[in-house]
Amino acid sequence: MKNGFELIDYIVFIGYALLILGVGLWMSRTKKGHQKNAEDYFLASKSLPWWAIGTSLIAANISAEQFIGMSGSGFAVGLAISSYEWMAAITLIIVGKFFLPIFIEKGIYTIPEFVEKRFSTNLKTILAVFWVGLYVFVNITSVLYLGALAMNTIMGVDMMWAIIGLSLFAAAYSIYGGLASIAWTDAIQVVFLIFGGLATTYLALNTVSEGQGLLEGLGIIYDKAPEKFSMILDDSNPEYMNLPGIGVLLGGMWVANLYYWGFNQYIIQRALAAKSLKEAQKGILLAAFLKLLIPFIVVIPGIAAYVIVNDPEMLSRLGAEGLLNIPSDGAADKAYPWLIQFLPAGLKGLAFVALTAAIVSSLASMLNSTSTIFTMDIYKQYIDKNANDRKTVAVGRITSAIALLIGAIVAPLLGGINQAFQFIQEYTGVVSPGILAIFILGLFWKKTTNKAAIWGALLSIPIAMFFKVGPKGWASGGALENVFPNLPFLDQMGYTTLITMGIIAAISWNQNKGKDDKKGFELQKETFSTSSSFTISAFAVMIVLAFLYAFFW
Repeated sequence: MKNGFELIDYIVFIGYALLILGVGLWMSRTKKGHQKNAEDYFLASKSLPWWAIGTSLIAANISAEQFIGMSGSGFAVGLAISSYEWMAAITLIIVGKFFLPIFIEKGIYTIPEFVEKRFSTNLKTILAVFWVGLYVFVNITSVLYLGALAMNTIMGVDMMWAIIGLSLFAAAYSIYGGLASIAWTDAIQVVFLIFGGLATTYLALNTVSEGQGLLEGLGIIYDKAPEKFSMILDDSNPEYMNLPGIGVLLGGMWVANLYYWGFNQYIIQRALAAKSLKEAQKGILLAAFLKLLIPFIVVIPGIAAYVIVNDPEMLSRLGAEGLLNIPSDGAADKAYPWLIQFLPAGLKGLAFVALTAAIVSSLASMLNSTSTIFTMDIYKQYIDKNANDRKTVAVGRITSAIALLIGAIVAPLLGGINQAFQFIQEYTGVVSPGILAIFILGLFWKKTTNKAAIWGALLSIPIAMFFKVGPKGWASGGALENVFPNLPFLDQMGYTTLITMGIIAAISWNQNKGKDDKKGFELQKETFSTSSSFTISAFAVMIVLAFLYAFFW
């Protein structure tokens, strides 16, 4: 039975760990005579260049959620799950052109701080508490759980010890150093992530093709599972409720992506730490191009695992029956870590390094953003308004440590979830429509009022739950079934956003009788002007995406 690492794999992994810790701790050092302040700790002294921003965006985004969860969805659903990645490329361009200029112009540290400038302290506090809870109990816990699942599947490490190990690794450089340590180590992490991931994809397809190469292997898995290569699912597909056909391109997927890339603290924080707006926009473009690669790193291996598992002859030829934890329809998230067991010594270590880099970089980013929001929007607002730089940074570090401890305690409770990527998207989708509605109207409609935004925030969750629970409860199978149809969750998100926007617009109009709100933003056309290189690059991304969707339709 194959399991565990050989000596060369341990050497590769230890070398990676020492490099990341060394760079992280070097960047954490405090210059002689300088007291690290909030801008240093939370925004890396606003000094990040474009390439650090772009790579850090991807490192923060790509985690076990993608490597494990999205590969699991590739196993269960196929290439259609790639829409989360490919549509994100367009979303990044929208964020870079229309959202980022306003955020940087306002000089904000956190997304809740922006809410205070546009609406009120009360709404800021509501959203700050929500985000801290979401990051700790959903994001940090899911990253720890999925990362530990990978270590358990590949090496047989006990889940609890794996959670502790990942926690200590991320804490070692991120809690003390802040965003500067995280962003600069992310540039290294992404190199491991991309090349380690591509190596896994190549070797998986080369294995399937019996040494005939990547393209031959791709052709084989396409011939054996053509249904896994449809980007747009029809309503007869068993996964239609997760990815509802053309509705993916026109509906709720936009809600998920715009919320995540535009108004998610641990993502947008990198761009807020840029040297300048143009530097931030170049970083956004780099992230958009890298996004085009991600499905080839995380989804194709899941499809390859599906083909191997469902072909007895291939399974026998590869000796795969002896491998640990064979994935199945009820345990799809084992696909990627199971596949790593095929790799030869050395490359197995590199693939595991890629996975670890994704986990640790995302975990570090989430910890830093959780501490940023708590410190700047809750602690300094309600506990100690006059906290000096030393105390502010200390509170940030303590908050990160507590968030990590809670995440490590809660993570084991997530056991038994199949297709964790879909699970995370679905339950984040309960709250993201209301937040997106508030921000879109707050940014671009001057009549939006604070009262309307608060009502929108409060009512959006019961609206979302109505769509989610209603069909499964009183409507399903009863007289109201046609009134409350059982909608795919992406469609639920789309409808929740539109209804919430309608509520906010109606209350705002009634409150101000059609007049502009006194806190509404005066936006100038020049605010959204971009360089010719940004425009050309944006069109290049869209042309590539048009080809991909046309080819895999």
